[in-house]
Amino acid sequence: MKFLNWKTLALLIVLVLVMAACGGEETAEPTAEPAAESEEPVAEEPAADECAELTPVTIQLQWVTQSQFAGYYAAKEQGFYEDQCLDVTIREGAVEIVPQQVVAAGEAEFGVAWVPKMLASREQGADLVNIGQIFQRSGTLQVAWADAGLESVEDWAGKRVGTWGFGNEWEVFAALRQAGIEPNDPDQVTIVQQPFDMSLLLNREIDVAQAEIYNEYAQLLEATNPDTGDLYQPEDFKVFDYNDVGTAMLQDHVFVRGDWLAEAGNEDIAVRFLRGTFQGWMFCRDNFDACVNIVLDNGPTLGEGHMRWQLNEINALIWPSPNGIGVMDDALYQQTVDISVDFGVITAVPDDTAVRTELAQQALEGIEGDTTGANYQKLAVEVTPGGE
Repeated sequence: MKFLNWKTLALLIVLVLVMAACGGEETAEPTAEPAAESEEPVAEEPAADECAELTPVTIQLQWVTQSQFAGYYAAKEQGFYEDQCLDVTIREGAVEIVPQQVVAAGEAEFGVAWVPKMLASREQGADLVNIGQIFQRSGTLQVAWADAGLESVEDWAGKRVGTWGFGNEWEVFAALRQAGIEPNDPDQVTIVQQPFDMSLLLNREIDVAQAEIYNEYAQLLEATNPDTGDLYQPEDFKVFDYNDVGTAMLQDHVFVRGDWLAEAGNEDIAVRFLRGTFQGWMFCRDNFDACVNIVLDNGPTLGEGHMRWQLNEINALIWPSPNGIGVMDDALYQQTVDISVDFGVITAVPDDTAVRTELAQQALEGIEGDTTGANYQKLAVEVTPGGE
């Protein structure tokens, strides 16, 4: 017999071991622990692919940068939109900009407006849908001087009543008619076109002025009483809150085009946008100072003191949200619709497709934390001269 030399023998041993190892990999059954490890990356992969590229969308606001829209700016600055795979552009509003027209024309996917204004645009042919009711109550007031002796809406008869118009007069007119005063009859009341400030009331050129609690009412308190040299105080004024009067109409909400929403994938985009927006408003509720700074960083026209007052009052219009932020209050929606029909804002009750509540509910399901603000309490905010 011929023996193999030691080098050849060693080579054969190595080849046998390699073949055995390869065969072992092909036939070995995986253990339970490696199987669990291999499933983790598979579960994470879709999320990584989803955000590989952010989806660009635009929201059109109804006015300039201010704390009224703080939640949208906070959602962008804090990365809540980006977490939802969205690249959001926020467009400021102006007197000449109508968000309903911008969205209807396809220049923005999302818009913010008062509910009756959106319903009027919808009836005129714009395919618009309310998908997130941010404000849970109206912020509109009517303000008179305390020394004028006007204790009820009935006392407005024969007086000069200011309103901005442009669709902002409906709560005012509804209150007048509820009190038996016809706003279109100059023998019963004088309706005055009011600028977007409180100058006419301060100069006593009108008896009752329209105001938002988060804006124009603050302007009154930020003004100096020439008789005392000090700022005016709440007791200097008589405030009529339309939530108490009973003619309040729902205001800021998020809306989209119905045909855009019907396109494949856009309901998902809408839900993700609402989720990021809701988180932005939750941040502004729970991180007041930081949220004010975000607004200031985005260049409001009014000062820090005014922005602090405004955010405090805006938070109070949102929180508490008993059904969760963004979910429509059915009773207030019906009241808004009824007033809109009664005053010819719209000619008929809108159909059920005007509001889509389930998208907001889906958005809430993906949020950790307090989405109702059941225990929310307003802060004590210092009024500053001129809102500075």
